[in-house]
Amino acid sequence: MKTIFIAGHNGMVGSAIYRKLEKSSAHKIITANRKELDLTCQKSVLNFFEKNKINEVYLAAAKVGGIYSNSTYPAEFIYENLMIELNVIHSAFITGVKKLLFLGSSCIYPKFSKQPINENQLLHGFLEKTNEPYAIAKIAGIKICESYNRQYAKSHRLDYRSLMPTNLYGPGDSYHSENSHVVPALIRRFHEAKALQKEYVEVWGTGKPRREFLHVDDLANACEVVMNLDKELYEKYTEPMQSHINVGYGEDISILELAKMISQIVGYSGKIIFNKSKPDGVQKKLLDSKIINKIGWNPCIKLDDGIASAYEDFLMNINKWN
Repeated sequence: MKTIFIAGHNGMVGSAIYRKLEKSSAHKIITANRKELDLTCQKSVLNFFEKNKINEVYLAAAKVGGIYSNSTYPAEFIYENLMIELNVIHSAFITGVKKLLFLGSSCIYPKFSKQPINENQLLHGFLEKTNEPYAIAKIAGIKICESYNRQYAKSHRLDYRSLMPTNLYGPGDSYHSENSHVVPALIRRFHEAKALQKEYVEVWGTGKPRREFLHVDDLANACEVVMNLDKELYEKYTEPMQSHINVGYGEDISILELAKMISQIVGYSGKIIFNKSKPDGVQKKLLDSKIINKIGWNPCIKLDDGIASAYEDFLMNINKWN
């Protein structure tokens, strides 16, 4: 029986992968929380890998946040993410782990990418400055995997892969008042406005930017599909120095439309006001997911259904965010 390590199992992505994989008894899943294992400490990570005889790794651990936290804590975002990636991937290599899946982010692509964004646009322009440190760390994660594959694929039979999901939401998301992403931030804001009977809710930016949103359970399905994909087929759709694959919903929506959708799901009937003094970020970001669609994966969860389930998850865990 193979042993699978899910790095970051308490996060939104890691917990979704855990829920997906635990349905099978064909493997053993091991995890470690932050108190048990500091992924930024090289010695601790290596000791953990040596002790547990790991066969496969899903690298979902990361320091994440929205525009505010990325802009406020850039040093932490680049340092912690680089350290996590380097320590986990290098320890996996040293201890003989043959298969690893690295989870990145669509923010790796240039600010003015052609739409929809396909994989070959990586490193072909300037990044969005509001999350540049995080994006650089995620680009490094792709290149670390590629570099180990290029040097050791034949001699050590390495097979380290990378997936780049679009904006995610769903169970396990963070609803922090300042550091959350747009979907959980709006869910909390409209919920609190409803409870306090506020006349209006303020949303950052103009409302014009368009974003693509994918339910995290759909991403977990994609992770399993790609991890178990025959190596020859994976290599058919990728290249040694462009080995990552996009995972998107296939449609985008304006922030204005998103705000209206969430307000209706939450049951808030007040006004929505946009604070145009706040940053919009990239105006449009839609991934080209043709490759993973050809491989055989497609999203199953509609956006309105997914947000409704996310709101239910928020209500179930509301005491955590008060």
